[in-house]
Amino acid sequence: MKKVYFLQTCDTCRRILKEVNLEGFEKQEIKTNAITVDQLEEMRKLTDSYESLFNKRAKLYKERDLKNQDITEADYRQFILEEYTFLKRPVFIVDNEIFIGNSKKVVEALKGRVN
Repeated sequence: MKKVYFLQTCDTCRRILKEVNLEGFEKQEIKTNAITVDQLEEMRKLTDSYESLFNKRAKLYKERDLKNQDITEADYRQFILEEYTFLKRPVFIVDNEIFIGNSKKVVEALKGRVN
């Protein structure tokens, strides 16, 4: 399976989508087509925690002062499900590998896998 979860209004997501060979990928824009519980569970199985899928750079993270709260794995899961901006993006799934976020290291590993 090849799938990418992204945000169309995010310049970084758009840039990465242009850099990567998207042939055969199912694309899901997370603002207009929210991720489901099943999709989030699928992502979680491929990584070590919900926290690794959580975007701590989101405006709402700062607005809700989440940095100063004790957040559990269940909380991270719930935040991601209720607000698309809390998903670290883009998220690429290639077979049984997951590539989360936009760090140079992650993008290079992804390119090495699909380009």
